[in-house]
Amino acid sequence: MPQQKLRLDAAVPDPDARWRAGGQIVYLGRPLALRLDTDRRAPERVDDELHLPLPPEATARQIRDAAESWLRDEAMTLLRGLAALGREETRVSLRFGRRGDWVRREGGCLRCHWRLVEQPLPVIAQVIARALDRDAPRRCDDLFAPAA
Repeated sequence: MPQQKLRLDAAVPDPDARWRAGGQIVYLGRPLALRLDTDRRAPERVDDELHLPLPPEATARQIRDAAESWLRDEAMTLLRGLAALGREETRVSLRFGRRGDWVRREGGCLRCHWRLVEQPLPVIAQVIARALDRDAPRRCDDLFAPAA
């Protein structure tokens, strides 16, 4: 029974702990430290830091909103660029659900989970390439070529 007591006595983790100056988010598989910087007009990544245009007294909610907004913008830019490398024109939109695949193809649109941007770039590129390749029309003049 001592193990149960340890679990009961443990402090409840603070869900807002990372949403403060010095907290960290993950971008392309690497941590970015959050910095509050009133000299900035827009969020800006500098090396391993994300400078947010917020005052030192910003709330956890303000910091979270600013950081996640930047992540979503970066996700759209990155995912559109990777999708443009495909064989056909593909629209990209972001999904915000808690569950499901990283990418769903619906008609001519890739619906990508916005947190895909937290994965390393090679993983993101592979996920997008597979989604683009999955339903791509195949054309082959050789009747005996192996089916892909």
